[in-house]
Amino acid sequence: MRPKTRIRRFTPLQRLFHLCLLLSFLTQGSTGLARLYIETSWGQGLAWVFGGYETCRTIHIYVGIFLIFLFLTHILYLFSKIKWKEFPRCLFTPDSILLQPKDIKDLIQHMLWFIGRAEAPRFDRWGYWEKFDYWAVFWGISVLGITGLLLAYSLIATRIIPGWGLNIALWVHRIEAILAMVHVFTIHFFIAHLRRHNFPMDRAMFEGSVSLHHTRNEKPAWVERLEQEGKMENALVPEAGAGRRALFLLFGYCAVAIGVFLLIGGMVNSPYITW
Repeated sequence: MRPKTRIRRFTPLQRLFHLCLLLSFLTQGSTGLARLYIETSWGQGLAWVFGGYETCRTIHIYVGIFLIFLFLTHILYLFSKIKWKEFPRCLFTPDSILLQPKDIKDLIQHMLWFIGRAEAPRFDRWGYWEKFDYWAVFWGISVLGITGLLLAYSLIATRIIPGWGLNIALWVHRIEAILAMVHVFTIHFFIAHLRRHNFPMDRAMFEGSVSLHHTRNEKPAWVERLEQEGKMENALVPEAGAGRRALFLLFGYCAVAIGVFLLIGGMVNSPYITW
């Protein structure tokens, strides 16, 4: 029997949400950039993968609708996890994903620690950067979903908004999509996989658990709280087998490679398209 050296962090359902989001995001990024860059050979090759320019549009619309339903399903899931008898106090516990005053304090202290002016903050279950990533998805899907629906069903949309509103929706959609891709393909990928103690990959969202050894250093307040509350024993799980770990690495780095390909291809070819 393998020793229990990892802490359970995500449930199977939470990991499924992340997997659906990951696949949908890469599909939307690829089909969206294929249409935006169709004037270039890079964009044409990207569109060819999905069956052409018009097929990219169809895929983009239907995957976008799927993302909206996934978003709404996740909101229902959040409401189901709230302890209504303890509401609203339960929203401000260390296990809550809501931004709290401590996160601002941790951010400032972290910045000072980077330059040797303070001790490292003692993070609990969620770091401020993880909360930012989480709530950025809420903002992003809301903006992209609304503007995307306006653009996809423009004839219906113009019954509600003036025609020039579609031009604004197009630019908001493009800018938000580009910002989201740049953030995910640089900052999110770096924090998740390229930091020294995570390299070659943070398997948390694949395996559902994190290393107890590394978590003691990165999030000591969470580990100590689990120990003080007597929950540590139930939270410990063994590491996945070598075969599963290899599969996680293969899948994860395929996703990273696609993201980096889209980022670099978009940057290199940006001077050659009509904005």
